[in-house]
Parts: sequence; structure tokens; C-alpha cells
Amino acid sequence: MRSKLVAGNWKMHGSRAAISELLSELIKALPSEPKLDMAVFPPAVFAAQTVEALRGSALAVGLQNICDQGGEGAFTGEVSAEMAVDIGCRYVMIGHSERRALYGESNEQVADKLARAIEARLLPIVCVGESESERDEGRTLEVVSAQLAPLLARFSLEELSSLVVAYEPVWAIGTGKTASPAQAQEVHAFIRGVFAERDADFAQRLRILYGGSVKAANAAELFSQTDIDGGLVGGASLNAQEFSAICRAAE
Repeated sequence: MRSKLVAGNWKMHGSRAAISELLSELIKALPSEPKLDMAVFPPAVFAAQTVEALRGSALAVGLQNICDQGGEGAFTGEVSAEMAVDIGCRYVMIGHSERRALYGESNEQVADKLARAIEARLLPIVCVGESESERDEGRTLEVVSAQLAPLLARFSLEELSSLVVAYEPVWAIGTGKTASPAQAQEVHAFIRGVFAERDADFAQRLRILYGGSVKAANAAELFSQTDIDGGLVGGASLNAQEFSAICRAAE
């Protein structure tokens, strides 16, 4: 049975003081012995602070992005997977739609970053999803398939053993719109089917999260779908009570 995972993406929000307050509230609000995995993804400059504050808690920490190059070198402004591990991060988010749309990350670059995460033994959450125009054109499954193809072509199933996929319809991120449970389930089932073509057992173990205006009010219905294994939460993760309610819905 797949364990649920709820991950909070804080994006470019916060200050030392604001994050300290949020972390204090989260520790109080979240279940102390959860029946799911939970993680938060602060801005990189606050990651070490977050790791220290959450030490000993059930809440893990991840980075929102990593460099597609490993080790050290002349890559100004970048943060390596090894650096993430060094400060105590457990997860990394790769290929978020904002990285793809705003910073031009290609499917191949996403695969490069996944390689760095695998080498560093970070747990990768790879994001896929279509824009509103792509959905209107009926290309959702085509787009998602193209985003997954380099991963399946490049990595063995053993290398992908810790992979989490997050389906995030771009048109539902930060817009207040949410894919209906049926719409989300259709794409999640398709994603699982893509991996099942390689190995059915692996596909059944793969965790697939839904991301796109997840909130306490819709979490339970989304998470009740057969192939939805938790959520990648944006704005709602900046509110301790809201994020806690989403985690409890996943439980």
C-alpha cells in the first residue's frame, strides 16, 4: 500500500521572522505521530533555518530546485544537490511548472536535475502538467507523456525507486481553479499506466501527488481518488491550520 505524502511549496515567500513563526505553528498543529509523510519546501536561503527548527519532528525539508550540475564549480547563483544534503534536506522538487515556464527548463534539463538528485540520494518530486491552452486543445496526456519520456528513457527502475511524480495542471496553480477529482484521477491513472508499461509492480508502488489549488475544503475528495497519493500544496501551505487540515485529510 502506498503511503500518502503532503508537500508544502512555500515558493518565494517569507522572512526569517515569518518562517520562524510559521514553523512554530506547524509543529503545534500537525499530527505528532502521522500516518503519512509530510515535507515543506522553503526558499533555499531559509532551508537551513527550517531544518534546524524541525529537527526531531515528523516534518521533512526539501529544496524547491537544484542545479543540473553536480559537485562544485563556477555556477554562480546555483545550489547543488550535495549542498542540499549537507544542510539536512531530504527532498527536492524538480521541474515545477514555474521553473519550466519562467526559466525555460526543458524536459531534458529536468532529467539532468533528477540525475543529480539520485546521485545525492535526495528524494525527488518531479512535476508534470499541462497549460490551459494545451488542455483546451485536448493535448493533456500528450504533454504529460512527453514530460515523462526522458525519465523513462534515461533511468533504470532501480534508479527511480524513490521517485515521486506530482501532476500539477498549470491552469490550476494559484488561480483558485482546481481540476475536478475526476479530471485529476484521469491524469493520475494515465501516469501510472505509463510506468506500468515498463513494470506493473513499480507503477503500483509509485506515489503520484496532485498539485493545483489544493486546500482543506477539497483535499479529502481529491485524496480519495484511487491514484492520488497526496498533494503538492502551494499557498495553503503558508497557513499552519490549513496545511494541517490537508495533512489530516490525507491520513
